[in-house]
Amino acid sequence: MANNITEQILKLKKEKNAVILAHNYQRGEVQDIADFVGDSLELSQKAAKTDADVIVFCGVHFMAETASILNPTKTVLLPDAGAGCPMANMINSIQLRQKKQELPGYTVVTYINSTAAVKAESDYCCTSANGVKVMNTIKSDKILFVQDQYLGDFISKRTGKKMELWPGYCPTHVKITPEDINKQRTEHPKAKVVVHPECRPEVIALADEALSTSGIIRYAARPEVEELIVGTEVEILHRLHKENPGKKFYPASALAVCPNMKKITLEKILESLDMMMPVVKVPEEIRVRAKACVDKMLNVV
Repeated sequence: MANNITEQILKLKKEKNAVILAHNYQRGEVQDIADFVGDSLELSQKAAKTDADVIVFCGVHFMAETASILNPTKTVLLPDAGAGCPMANMINSIQLRQKKQELPGYTVVTYINSTAAVKAESDYCCTSANGVKVMNTIKSDKILFVQDQYLGDFISKRTGKKMELWPGYCPTHVKITPEDINKQRTEHPKAKVVVHPECRPEVIALADEALSTSGIIRYAARPEVEELIVGTEVEILHRLHKENPGKKFYPASALAVCPNMKKITLEKILESLDMMMPVVKVPEEIRVRAKACVDKMLNVV
């Protein structure tokens, strides 16, 4: 059945000149059918450069919005309209405008895990992969970081910049605890530990490295790394095993599952391509303002 669905998807993809982009947290079978698998920064870069007419975004809503911001003439499909991001919903544009009034003169740096409307109210955008680099380009010493407080804390410690932090967080990453890390280290004493910077500071403090998902992928490929305890959404292990045969990977916590990332299935991708919906389209007035914010992120290499 899966093979038949895959064949139908590939047929429709060719007919409609579509590209399928998938995040590292997507189901394994979705990753396997994608033209490109990556983190938020890599997917944004791919979306900005694609010559496809249709972008099928296998991720969550803010990611499809970012693709729409960068490609206003293309059709962006999100196979499940309900695939949202709880963190992105922890602040809206009205709340951000109110906060900016409370902090006049502050530069607003917004995590890519945010709505287009929030990006439109921001000065800079960043991802976990380039947050430190983006912050180092900003001369202001008055910074409001929206909206992951733990990523903000991580960037602050790496750059020495003090920041006002919006109290948002990722419900998936906060499930990983110091006890989880210590338990896994005891069970796998030869393994290195790498975690995502959305984890709590006390978890990051126990890790060998804190890296974005793309950074974790590169770290796992190092020849000296034979066993790895991975502190992020568990589905990344599908790609790690696929690209590193013979190496051993252990999830820091089996509870680190993003239910929204799991909403997209092969069946929904097929239906989305067939029906050409649900379409994600950012209104032009918001798109133009948000694009200025996103472009600054993409310009930092």
